[in-house]
Amino acid sequence: MLELQNRLNEFTDMHDEFIRDWNHAMSSGDTSSVERMSDDYYVTFFNNGNEKPVFFTRQEAIKGMKQSVKHFYGANKQFENRVIRLRDNENAVVFYEQLIVQNEKVLAQLFTIENWKLINEKWMVIKEIEEHIN
Repeated sequence: MLELQNRLNEFTDMHDEFIRDWNHAMSSGDTSSVERMSDDYYVTFFNNGNEKPVFFTRQEAIKGMKQSVKHFYGANKQFENRVIRLRDNENAVVFYEQLIVQNEKVLAQLFTIENWKLINEKWMVIKEIEEHIN
């Protein structure tokens, strides 16, 4: 039990750093520190309405991240109501509401679920689900 708690603390510290890295990316335009996806990573993206989801590979997601950071340059990415759960010592799931805010105006709002795996002693996102709230 203590080992699992230690792993949770380690993961939480890493994810806190990930959030700080996102805010740096939003203010600098450099996404390299948040490109923590495994080689077989994919993201499922649900838009508003009843449209079918869209899937993106790691390379497509990185390209999209760079475009998003450029588009929202100077905005702040907030991670609200974050919940972290470990499946076991090598797998974690993070749930949160993601807000992109600029000049006190919410520009985007999404629900996000990240699945992380410890690969070669480094936490990597292996899959992600994002759904627009508005």
